[in-house]
Amino acid sequence: MNALKEISQLLFSRMRPLKQKITLPLLLPFFSGVFVLLFFTLTLLNSDQGEYNDELGYTSDNDCVTIEKSPQTKKPLVIVTRERIKAGESISLLLAKKGFAPKEIRSIQKELGKRVSPKKFRTGQSYETTKSNTGKLQHFSYFQDRTTTIHIEKNSSTGRLVVQREIKSYETRVASLDGSVTQSLSNSLKLSGRPKLIGAITALFSSKINFRSDITHGSKYKILFEEKWLMNEFVGTGRILAVELSLPKHTSKAYLYSYEKGKAGYFDEHGNAINQTTLFASPCNFSHISSGFGFRIHPVTGSRHFHGGVDMAAVSGAPVRAAADGILIFKGRKGLAGNMVTLEHSGHYYSQYLHLSNYALNTGYNKKIQRGEIIGYVGSTGRSTGPHLDFRIIHNGKPMNPLAALGSAKPRTISPAKMGNFLASINILRAQLDNNRVLVAASPRTLPTNRRALVTL
Repeated sequence: MNALKEISQLLFSRMRPLKQKITLPLLLPFFSGVFVLLFFTLTLLNSDQGEYNDELGYTSDNDCVTIEKSPQTKKPLVIVTRERIKAGESISLLLAKKGFAPKEIRSIQKELGKRVSPKKFRTGQSYETTKSNTGKLQHFSYFQDRTTTIHIEKNSSTGRLVVQREIKSYETRVASLDGSVTQSLSNSLKLSGRPKLIGAITALFSSKINFRSDITHGSKYKILFEEKWLMNEFVGTGRILAVELSLPKHTSKAYLYSYEKGKAGYFDEHGNAINQTTLFASPCNFSHISSGFGFRIHPVTGSRHFHGGVDMAAVSGAPVRAAADGILIFKGRKGLAGNMVTLEHSGHYYSQYLHLSNYALNTGYNKKIQRGEIIGYVGSTGRSTGPHLDFRIIHNGKPMNPLAALGSAKPRTISPAKMGNFLASINILRAQLDNNRVLVAASPRTLPTNRRALVTL
């Protein structure tokens, strides 16, 4: 017992000098390390990979996702009034009379300036206003001419204004051009009165032809394309149906072919796609990926959980475009996801767009949406720390990494089962290319002496 007492006294006597040397600055790193270790321990203890934390309830990439299909919320009763612009009424005065605030009028004029000249607003032209049964202005349409209508839509909940220009459908006619290049293909098409065809042809063969060096004097071309006509007035060119370019070193051909319902592309005479395209296009212009696909520490909750999409940091109000052709099957508020749009695509694919600030004009339930068409605008609705687009893709009922879909190419060739139908289709296009009765009609701007009238097939 005495020996134990002597040992204790010896230990305390040895620790007394060490105790005098321990100061607060020496203890701070120790306590900081303990605090950090405690924080991560509690985070891991409170985080369950199976816990519901994702905006749409995803817990892993093996989840079976249920796609909700829902029509839009029914709109309230509206009152539509059509009037004409009176003498002395400017667009700003007209908008003020219809209930737009000065700040809104300046915003509208700025947007209109990008689409139409103020001189287009003339006395006697018609316009239409749509108000709710409570008197709130919802929609303003200006009928610029017989083909063009300017729409201004005001969201009743957010007050956001959207300005769009609607072009009426035209009569489509088939026309053809053929000849030899003297200076350039662009110059030849310009002399024929159809200069805008060069842009479509360049985009079609950009990966195969150098338009500056490969197309030389004497190169021959045949082009079959669609034209847009309103009554007897030429409005513009439409789709290219077939192109054959006979160059000094090789011949390039492209034929438009519908390879499945609602899908068309350009193929050579052997059934190979001219340009392979990615499965999905980027839905918006974003600065960076603020949160990736997979497990993450949530910026709001601080817990670790699975994230079923990618967050694309972007400016609030930036347009969000359809990543691929599809059908709109959901548009509305969806809990933590905020304002959301879901598109259904072929091949058992779905794409979803979360946290939108607003929806694009005329995006309706069950409506066909084209790749690149605006469907909404970047926002921060739902559970969000700032403006971004949470972009998601579901394939065969499971979430997939959208960045993988954006970067993958889809090889396309005509299957042997469809080759007979394909060859029959391009033989018809070749016959039209060689048919001298199918010629481009003279536009009011260019009237060459050797021009013959168009024959519509």
